[in-house]
Amino acid sequence: MPALKYKRVLLKLSGEALMGRGDYGIDPDVLSWLAREVIEVQKAGAQVGLVIGGGNIFRGAGLQAKGMDRVTGDHMGMLATVMNALAMQDALERLGAYARTMSALKINEVCEDYIRRRAIRHLEKGRIAIFAAGTGNPFFTTDSAAALRAIEVGAELLLKATKVDGIYEADPKKVPEARRFEQLSYEEVIARNLQVMDTAAFALCRDQNLPIRIYDMMQPGALMRILRGEPIGTLVHAG
Repeated sequence: MPALKYKRVLLKLSGEALMGRGDYGIDPDVLSWLAREVIEVQKAGAQVGLVIGGGNIFRGAGLQAKGMDRVTGDHMGMLATVMNALAMQDALERLGAYARTMSALKINEVCEDYIRRRAIRHLEKGRIAIFAAGTGNPFFTTDSAAALRAIEVGAELLLKATKVDGIYEADPKKVPEARRFEQLSYEEVIARNLQVMDTAAFALCRDQNLPIRIYDMMQPGALMRILRGEPIGTLVHAG
């Protein structure tokens, strides 16, 4: 079997991805599917960190649009990511993996505090580290948190798992003939305002030269193939 090209990666999952075909909450079948994909690459020797959004439960910006204080809404969104992280930890452990949830907010009764050196140690020991509560600050998305954590733990690649197979010049659901990009530079993504991740996350990865790959999370075996170097989805890099 081909050797892994990337040995330490961070995988960003949206909260909405966990809903499956539902309108809210977590689909256990989707959760188990994702857990198996992660465990497959972990058993192959990869060190894997995870960041999961909270949009399947709460989204701060959406709550603000309905009149809630934005900071309060963002704090609720951070707590939602902790719930999703604990659900993923449970799914991984039920399949025999070792996982640790680390929160940017202090919730010692249910998970560890995020400490960078401890997170790296978990990865080195073969544990799957799940980083919850975003950056711990309002006004920052979980995309930015994923970029930050990936850089802090020395990941070689940031993976953004979505429901589409890469970055398109327009929404492929609305514009069927839209072209998919195989590669883009950080500057091109920002200039074109291709909002598959927020601009702050792209800028942070650009400044630290961390490549990003956007791919379809429901494509069987895609995660393993990417870690072996196959050009699946869209690669965003220095160009």
